[in-house]
Amino acid sequence: MMSYDPAVYSRILTGLTLGFHILFATIGVGVPVMIAIAEFLGIKLKDPHYQLLARRWARGFVISVAVGVVTGTCIGMQLNLLWPSFMQIAGQAIALPLFMETFAFFFEAIFLGIYLYTWDRFRNPWTHFSIVIPVIIGSSLSAFFITVVNAFMNTPQGFKLEGRTIIDIDPLVAMFNPATPSKTAHVLSSAYMTSAFLLAAIAAVSLLAGKRHAYYTKALKLTMLAGLVFSVLTAVIGDMSGKFLAEYQPEKLAAAEWHFETTARAPLVLGGILDENHEVRYGLKLPFALSILAFGKPNAVVTGLNDIPPDERPPLYIHYLFDMMVAIGSLLIVLCLAYILFARRARRTVGGELPRWLLRCIVASGPLAMLAIECGWILAEVGRQPWILRGYMKTVHGATTSANVDWMLLLFALLYLVLGVTVWAVLRKMFRSNSAEKELAGRGLEGGEMR
Repeated sequence: MMSYDPAVYSRILTGLTLGFHILFATIGVGVPVMIAIAEFLGIKLKDPHYQLLARRWARGFVISVAVGVVTGTCIGMQLNLLWPSFMQIAGQAIALPLFMETFAFFFEAIFLGIYLYTWDRFRNPWTHFSIVIPVIIGSSLSAFFITVVNAFMNTPQGFKLEGRTIIDIDPLVAMFNPATPSKTAHVLSSAYMTSAFLLAAIAAVSLLAGKRHAYYTKALKLTMLAGLVFSVLTAVIGDMSGKFLAEYQPEKLAAAEWHFETTARAPLVLGGILDENHEVRYGLKLPFALSILAFGKPNAVVTGLNDIPPDERPPLYIHYLFDMMVAIGSLLIVLCLAYILFARRARRTVGGELPRWLLRCIVASGPLAMLAIECGWILAEVGRQPWILRGYMKTVHGATTSANVDWMLLLFALLYLVLGVTVWAVLRKMFRSNSAEKELAGRGLEGGEMR
């Protein structure tokens, strides 16, 4: 049985909360963009199928927002309860984005309420469409500000520390630290990408169930094309992230790539197993690729882990997280291209349908995209270890000394279990009892035109 250590239990509880919250936070950031695209196409093409997509996605989105609020509040509470020493120092320097994140959420919530209430209440449909834009801005800004806090933990600046006293605070310098551009861009693009694949998976499930209504076909087309665009964008930004790590967090890049010796023309390692002598077995080494990823030059010198003090090296298992994240991202791009190819073939054939194996792969793309999000966040957090505030405070020194964190862990785990089951049950009942076909018929809509 594990002996009680408040720092260990604090890390487990924080990781559990972040891991659960990130699912709903990702949906909360990405789905508004998909809603806006669907409504735009519905108005532009005068197609009720796309308009209904926007309506139904918005209903499900509200449920995810509600749970995201609860878990987001849990994170804020746990930062103060579990990491008091960290908040005592860093909280003063990075309080501005924490406040702005709350403001951005309220901004989003106000316009989301207006958006949901005003369906069919304007003569000009573009007026209603315009209301979703502030929802996108609010949700994206909310993600931006909270990611800025994480960026600050990786590259802290904008203050001086004398003992345990923080002085010369510059909140704007703290906010716009070197990690901010790549981290915030990657979080936003990956949220848009993941939401597109989650919605594509839902459409694919309906098609596999034998539903051949045009509504589902158009839903799949829209989400897969959006998924392709956002997947490529995420890959490009991922390259920026690699270059950031090489310059500012070389230990994280070296651990993720099992790169031990500082060398030029460094290879990039995919897969493999690491033995006790730090030799990689069964892995695929791509010559020069790590140097290109790190600095854009095949002859560039990449810092190895052996040049990092042993007590400041991240855990080496983050290599598997990096590999999984990159592999899933690559597979999703290939899947989108395969969908485009087979969709074109199906259109040329009378009664043509997509292969069932392809639809099954699309169903799997939703959970896989979420898995990639989880891997990315674990890589970001564990890869920063042993620091909670890099260069200033180690994680063990920022944790609480309370004797009750284990009970908190149990109670919050039960809360997240109840929330997860409730969300599943509500969404399932909401959409099963009111199919798209019934809703189209009830609104007097057929094909692509209003009757």
